[in-house]
Amino acid sequence: MPTRRKFAPLPLRRQRAPSSPRRPPQTKERQPALFQYVVRRLLLMIPTLLMVAFLTFSMVRCAPGDPVSQKFAGGGDSAMQGGQDMEALREQFAKRHLLDANLFHAFFHYLGPFDMTEEGHRFFGGTHAKPWNGLLSGDLGVVYLREHENIATEINKRLRVTVPFALCAVLLAYLIAPALGMYSAVRRGTAFDTATTVMLFIVYAIPAFWAALLLQISFGRYGLDLLPVIGLTSPDYAQMSSWGKFKDIVSHSVLPLVCLSYGGLAYLSRQMRVGVIDTIRQDYVRTAKAKGLDERVVILKHVLRNSLIPIITLFATVLPTLIGGSVIIERIFDLPGMGKYAFEALLNREYNIIMAVTLFVAIMNMFGILLSDILYAVVDPRIRYS
Repeated sequence: MPTRRKFAPLPLRRQRAPSSPRRPPQTKERQPALFQYVVRRLLLMIPTLLMVAFLTFSMVRCAPGDPVSQKFAGGGDSAMQGGQDMEALREQFAKRHLLDANLFHAFFHYLGPFDMTEEGHRFFGGTHAKPWNGLLSGDLGVVYLREHENIATEINKRLRVTVPFALCAVLLAYLIAPALGMYSAVRRGTAFDTATTVMLFIVYAIPAFWAALLLQISFGRYGLDLLPVIGLTSPDYAQMSSWGKFKDIVSHSVLPLVCLSYGGLAYLSRQMRVGVIDTIRQDYVRTAKAKGLDERVVILKHVLRNSLIPIITLFATVLPTLIGGSVIIERIFDLPGMGKYAFEALLNREYNIIMAVTLFVAIMNMFGILLSDILYAVVDPRIRYS
């Protein structure tokens, strides 16, 4: 009798879980988050800037001295004009610029967009001869001692001097400092590391004004006579050729640029060294070395990017400070930049100039912080914008 053949049971097929939708690449995923983050930060800048403007306006108004005293301090021709005595002129000047008004009235006049003087907008009891005024209308005010001078035009002229110096100083610092700090950390304990550490600490400890004076004495007419030490151009600059003008500006810029960049370079280099040493001790770096990766690959791929975060943080403060101008350097080398302009405004109690320079530096500071936050996620993909 034939027997039935036994077959082994077929294995049960595993049911596959429903496939989840494929995630888009990380770069596409982060683009909307980046846009929302930037928009949110830009909107937050508005109340921050208004608070900075009010605090600065309050402090300059409460400080000793006032533009009226500076305007009529000399007497002479300013004392008598059209048969009016000095007291009448002082009252007219203060009333015209709302220097005798209360703090909030004067601040909203400066903020704009409505003019609140007697010739201002009719909503505030003015004659409507000059309805618009203030920051929101694009008016930075006038210089009290020279009422014909436009502050916006003067600041634009000063920025053409300060911004190139600031960008070159930041570029030099961020090109040299990371490489120097990383090499010093990798060669920690060697003669190079010791010599670099001592040299950079000495350089960082030298005051800027002393370094500027030493450089003037050493390279100026009474020293090696290699470089000009005063001004931005030579007296015969207008008669030079294009190449001659370029060489003249470069030769005048060498010493101020050294004074502007050496302090930041030394500080950033030390911060980079500390960051690299701290990163080298992390477990993932030890794991990479244990896998047999070349030391150069470990340093450049795993250590460098994480070590850049501290100096990216410092970028938020280095750039606005240089853009605002170095008062000491610009005074010593007689450079017509923002620092010198702000210093002269403080001496003359020029409220409008002080406000314009302070607000510009505040805006640059906020944009510097925003740029630093964006760069965080560039060097470290683990950081999210949300």
